[in-house]
Amino acid sequence: MMSKKKICIAHSPDSDDAFMFYALATGKVDSDEFEFTHELHDIETLNQAALGGRYEVTAVSIHAYAYIHDRYALLKSGASMGEGYGPIVVSATRTSPAEFAGCTVGIPGEQTSAYLVLRLFESDLEFRVIPFDQIIPSVQRREVDAGVIIHEGQLTYRVEGLHKIVDLGEWWTDTTGLPLPLGGNVIRRDLGEENIRRVSGLIQKSISYALSHREEALSYALEFGRGLSPEQGDQFVRMYVNDRTLDYGEKGRKAVQLFLDRGYQEGMIPHQLQVDFV
Repeated sequence: MMSKKKICIAHSPDSDDAFMFYALATGKVDSDEFEFTHELHDIETLNQAALGGRYEVTAVSIHAYAYIHDRYALLKSGASMGEGYGPIVVSATRTSPAEFAGCTVGIPGEQTSAYLVLRLFESDLEFRVIPFDQIIPSVQRREVDAGVIIHEGQLTYRVEGLHKIVDLGEWWTDTTGLPLPLGGNVIRRDLGEENIRRVSGLIQKSISYALSHREEALSYALEFGRGLSPEQGDQFVRMYVNDRTLDYGEKGRKAVQLFLDRGYQEGMIPHQLQVDFV
């Protein structure tokens, strides 16, 4: 019997990514000639691992893609995009956007999309890298003036006694008319065109299966919800796994290109690139 090609898929330990890969992880989709394994790490760890090409397939921040595009191609499916919502800047006291300049802000990583969009919103800030799940406690302890929260914290910050300064996804959409590109799945180019095509198709099938078998996929995804109620888990998954996750679409592709172009224009990204999707 011919041995199967081993493909490691790395993604975040979050309910939206778990929902997306549910069918592949549980054998609901025939993996064809591939043997998939899954590794779970926070998004900045994945961004750093991608610089060395560690995984065949990995979730990364769209910001980080600017540094790995020679080694990885951006898959057409697997996007996490904010449709008028996204990372939220919070503080322990009521602070207006006009009072925000000069603050020290906790960020989840220098290659995260949250950091890039924050810099596009306001550059006159001091930044401190803090693990994403420690940003809310750091703001509560007033170790930083504010923090950028991602993942489920976007739904729970109010019960933590924090106040919103700005929703960066809302700001981006109001400014550009486009969704905010946050994360995507990438695949190593050295796998070759045929393997890339097949793996891409299987990932898209996994997402499609979850969307059409929502109840069972959501039940699995809630195991990764870090304290979210079933209602909050469903809301969070709907925010970041939807039809645009199946395919970026024209507006999604335009948003990715504009986001990276703006980063280059602001000196956040060292080179301009033309994004290709496979």
